[in-house]
Amino acid sequence: MNGQDLAAELRDDHETPFSRLGSSKALYALTGGEMDAAPVRAAAADDARSLASVLDDWVGDEDDDDVASLFEELAETARDHASSVAPDDHESGDAPEMDAELAGFSDTKPRLGGLLARYLVTLKHVEQMVGFFVGDADPRTASEFRDLRGDIEDARDRVAATLDELCDEDDDWANASRAADAVVEVAYDDYVETLESMGVKPKNVC
Repeated sequence: MNGQDLAAELRDDHETPFSRLGSSKALYALTGGEMDAAPVRAAAADDARSLASVLDDWVGDEDDDDVASLFEELAETARDHASSVAPDDHESGDAPEMDAELAGFSDTKPRLGGLLARYLVTLKHVEQMVGFFVGDADPRTASEFRDLRGDIEDARDRVAATLDELCDEDDDWANASRAADAVVEVAYDDYVETLESMGVKPKNVC
């Protein structure tokens, strides 16, 4: 097992949730049904700002100095994303439920496993955002979100590489995997519950 294997395993084990989290209905849920440029930007900003907050909290109580530095750098990247994509005069919205799950992890390996899953979910959302701006005939913003996607891919790979360095035994990978599974499951449950509260059936991918 290595970090990239774990990512592939997650995608395989949660194939249906990931396909739905990467659908247009997921973007509809993230924006509260407001499929316009400003709400899409706001959703991306809220997501990044929420992640930065979790990572900031982890920095303060992480025993491994190298991992703490990683969390600090990833938090700074997330803050940069939030400030770059937020629409004018945007006030922060609700944090995604998966960040509440992440915040509950206290050990390094589950944190990294959960964070890996978090980036995989976020990539699905950002891919939809790129597609939205392409369809909206806004190539400049589509390019901006492609850059955002590239940064998240880099972050995902850094987390996977750090897992490679720290996970020496099967139990280490099992702990990371359980945390990753939990994050995907919470993200998917949040997606389903949000759409159902809006009177939308979540089952069909579109």
